[in-house]
Amino acid sequence: MSKFVLMADAGCDLSVELQKKYDIRVINGHIVLPGKGDIPSFMEWGEISAEAFYTDLKKNPNNYSTSPANVAEYEAAFEEYAKEDTPVICVTISSTMSGSMGFAETAKKNILQKYPDAKIALVDSMRFGPGFGLMVVHASILRGEGKSYEEVVGYLEQNKNRFHQAGWLDDLSFVAKKGRLTHPKAFFGTLAGIKPIGEFDSGGMTTVLGKAKGAKAAYAVLLKYIEATVENPSDQVFFIAQSNRLAQAQQYKQMIEERFHPKGVFINDVYPFCGINVGPGLMAAYYMGKPITADLSVERALIEKFIAEAK
Repeated sequence: MSKFVLMADAGCDLSVELQKKYDIRVINGHIVLPGKGDIPSFMEWGEISAEAFYTDLKKNPNNYSTSPANVAEYEAAFEEYAKEDTPVICVTISSTMSGSMGFAETAKKNILQKYPDAKIALVDSMRFGPGFGLMVVHASILRGEGKSYEEVVGYLEQNKNRFHQAGWLDDLSFVAKKGRLTHPKAFFGTLAGIKPIGEFDSGGMTTVLGKAKGAKAAYAVLLKYIEATVENPSDQVFFIAQSNRLAQAQQYKQMIEERFHPKGVFINDVYPFCGINVGPGLMAAYYMGKPITADLSVERALIEKFIAEAK
């Protein structure tokens, strides 16, 4: 079995525990936090708790910002393995949202000038957050099964549009302002008791496909949606992301386990690099399923049908 390294930028939102479990190297981005200035992004809570972070973020969103790893940081990461003749697969957050892929491409060109035989494959995930992270986990599982460098690169390129999001975000106004929501004017603001249900579009942005009234109806809609779009659930791992919605995520996890019996369901916090752009109130599952249609017409029809049934 050929040895190769899996890398991802900070947009993958994989906890340190999951990075270790699946042997994935994360290239830190940068975050600006009040009182700390520009610091490397992190994937575990230390001096600040998740609750304190999201409470202050909601009050003072303009005091927080993010930026991807720069060209020099990508070069340093690539060179470490180029020296050893170890191939690298580096997956980045969607290029529609960040300059991370562009920086990685420049770094690759620079490394190839010094190490012409270096093998560095760059993959634009066309996703962000846990949907992107889950994609890299699938690549790690394939590597563990003995798949080659070329086979894993091919898998990522061919299947990136099959990674789904099924969940809700309580405060659409925050994520719309940060540019992570399509058609923001149509859904701007927060309505008490309403759960806006979103799915990835082809560029990895979240598009709201419908709004369920109350958590009970929303869970019912989401479970039906997963059932209609997932493929081989018992053979895969699910992620559930949450930004200050742990109780709801735990309930969702139990529902998914009881209904689909997957190999594993991991609840993952949304850490600051993604959280600054998503805000509080995300509670969503991520999984692999049928290809998502370019215009989301099939997915929208399913959500509308299931919302009508839940009334």
